Amino acid sequence: QVQLVESGGGLVQAGGSLRLSCAASGFTFSNYAMAWFRQAPGKEREFVAFISSAGGSTNYADFAKGRFTISRDNAKNTVYLQMNSLKSEDTAVYYCNARRFSTDYWGQGTQVTVSS
Repeated sequence: QVQLVESGGGLVQAGGSLRLSCAASGFTFSNYAMAWFRQAPGKEREFVAFISSAGGSTNYADFAKGRFTISRDNAKNTVYLQMNSLKSEDTAVYYCNARRFSTDYWGQGTQVTVSS
């Protein structure tokens, strides 16, 4: 069955870094664009970053530009989100998303908490 399993979240001080990973299985990972979303308490889920299926194209939310980097390793069926210069407002549950045409898969999320 399809699985997206996020890891790498945790508690970090403001200014610190975290690297999130999302391991995919149950589908042809290299055919899917991947993205990260996040949801803070009391807020709607929002887009963070996108990477195309081959990794040649990326896109970021304004708040992520210059601080976050999305990457993927199709040999390992894994997508990453490197987050630097973290701020308290980055505190949220981060979700991995796989998308191809009308097919959409989501992970269970990983908590990121940034203390100020």
